[in-house]
Parts: sequence; structure tokens; C-alpha cells
Amino acid sequence: MHIETRLVQIGVGAEDRNTGAVSFPIYQATAYRHPTLGESTGFDYTRTANPTRSVLEAAIAEVENGDAGFACASGMAAIQTIMALFSQGDHFIVSLDLYGGTYRLFEQVLTRYGLSFSYVDLRDPAQAEAAVRPETKAILVETPTNPLMQVTDIRAMVAIAKKYNLLTIVDNTFMSPYFQRPLDLGADLVFHSATKYLGGHNDVLAGLIVTKGRELSEKVKYLHNSIGAVLGPQDSWLLIRGMKTLALRMERHQENAFRVARFLREHPAVTDVFYPGLADHPDHEVQKRQASGFSGMVSFRVRDAKQVAPFLRHLRIISFAESLGGVESLCTYPATQTHADIPAEIREKVGVCDRLIRLSVGVEHGDDLIADLRQALDASLEASLEAGGCTR
Repeated sequence: MHIETRLVQIGVGAEDRNTGAVSFPIYQATAYRHPTLGESTGFDYTRTANPTRSVLEAAIAEVENGDAGFACASGMAAIQTIMALFSQGDHFIVSLDLYGGTYRLFEQVLTRYGLSFSYVDLRDPAQAEAAVRPETKAILVETPTNPLMQVTDIRAMVAIAKKYNLLTIVDNTFMSPYFQRPLDLGADLVFHSATKYLGGHNDVLAGLIVTKGRELSEKVKYLHNSIGAVLGPQDSWLLIRGMKTLALRMERHQENAFRVARFLREHPAVTDVFYPGLADHPDHEVQKRQASGFSGMVSFRVRDAKQVAPFLRHLRIISFAESLGGVESLCTYPATQTHADIPAEIREKVGVCDRLIRLSVGVEHGDDLIADLRQALDASLEASLEAGGCTR
């Protein structure tokens, strides 16, 4: 079946032996009766397995073309579970432009346990290979990156990883399995902040992991149960419900993102637009080769940092909020929100400057989004001129 059908059919038929419910039920149980001594229904304690969560985990494994899925309490819980695969002294090669929460976990928490990280522009395979050390264990790829929308050639990273016997781990949050399936490109493990596009409605906190290969799947299964940062049944059901409309939503997110990116390029208040769907984006061809679309994330720089506050203040439809991937359009200021824990000198060196704004383009009517952006940008430009900032 096509992915659109597989998404809609999540959980359908799984309850036929009991009630025939089309919408799979929420099993709000922590304990399960055993038929007799030494026998189990397959469910013993809900941290280890829950029927609602199991349907979700099977679904994400199927749409990512993996062997096993694991639902976690958040995207960060998913990363923490993955990192438990490794040991003191292990080293990782990581995308240079990176979500600030991942950087915080790595640098402020996991370094205390003896792990080390090198942040590399993975668009250049030579830089990635040069960063390999004897103690390197994995390459962790965020593509497109957050927030600069830099695209890494996943196949190139897989080739380096195989050469040096490393794992390839890919954060697929920005693309979702509707547009990109890293396991098909040779990656070993993929994860999502499922709070974002997979949930799709800004109402559930969740993380998902998908593994390829029996041995790796068994290791992650053990850690998932042992660490216990699992997703509850209510949130599992919300995520199932959200994923059923993923295909429809991603098409509309992308349609609107194209319109917004093209509009931003022409506005005098804007200097740079970052969207891999634009033909002149430096990574456009790489994205076309490894994915079937470009998603709904757009970042841009205004002419002067003095424009940021009035721009945010004048938005009417687009909410100034710290997330992405929901049906509602959101605007984020990385310097003080998602990337605040990255030291300013590192952040600015990477390109996450005080003029950068990130948009999660929702599924509203495109005309209304552009009208909102236009009036807010016009107001920001006027405010900056009055303050002695940028010139027209």
C-alpha cells in the first residue's frame, strides 16, 4: 500500500478479536492478568509494553521501513535512550547546525558521563571523515538542520560510517517519514520529536525511535524498558490520531512553505531565506535525491536585529511560540528560544545570529499567512528606520 493508506489505516483491524473498534482503544492499564503460571498475554507491565503504544510503535516502524519502533515520553527522551547504547569514552560526529536542546543534552549532561562530541559541517563528507577518531562510535545527522535548513547527504554519511564501522543515526523530525526515510538510504537508526509533524496538532509531547537490524533493535528494546521514559497510552492514542492525517498535512505545509519562502525573498525587510525547496538553495539537489519533498520549515534573516521585536509584536495569525510541525503556523526566535543554551559565539559562528527567525508554516490559507507576514514585516521595517537601524 501507499504510505497515505498505511498512515490512515493505523490500528484499523487490530481490535477485531475483541470489539471491532475502528479507532484503536486507549488501554489505560498498568498491570495485566496472567492466564496461568508461566503464561502471558504479551502484556505484563505497561512500562514494558502497552497495547495502545504497541500499535503506535508498529506503525512508525512500518512507515519508516524499519524493524522495530519505540515510543518515548519526548524527543529528548528518545535521544537519551539512544545515547544509552554507548559507553564512557565514546566519541560522536554531529551536525554543526543543531537543535539547541540536543546540544544542551550532549554538552551539559552527557559529557559528564565521559562522552565527547565533534560538531562538523556534514555537508562536506571530507570534514566528516577527517573527524573520525579511534574512539568514534556514531555519526548523528540532523537533516535538514534546525534552524538553517542545511541538508546532509545521508548516503555519503552512511558510506563513511560503514568504512569505519560506525552507526548512522538520523534525526528525521523536520521531514517526517512521509517525505524522507533515512533507513532506506542505509541509516541504522532514525528518531523523531513526534511532538512536531507526526503529532501535528501542538497537543502531545512524544518521541519515536526506529531501528534497523535485529541486534540493534534488541539493544534499544532493552534500554527502552530499563530507562523507562516511555510514552503513556493517552499520548500514544493522540499520536496515532495525528499520524493518520500526516500525508494530507505535509502536502499543505509544503505548499504553503513554498509560497511563504517566495514571498519572503521579495520583501525589502528580508536579506536571506533558507528553504531547501527553492531551486537556488545550495543543497536543493541533495534534498531532491534523498527525499520526496521539502516540508514546511522556513527560516529567514531580517536586515537589522531591531526589526525582530516589532515583527513578532505585529503578527496576528502566526503565533510567536517555541515549537513546530502543528497545523497552526508558529514563529520562533532561535537566539532566545530553541538555541539559547548554545554559547553566543558558537551560535553566531554557525550562522544562528540575532537576525534569524524560524517559521513553522501551518495549514491555514496561504493568502492569509502572506498577508500577516507582509504587515508584520512592513511594521518592523518602519520601526527599524525610526530607531536608526537599516535603510531601505
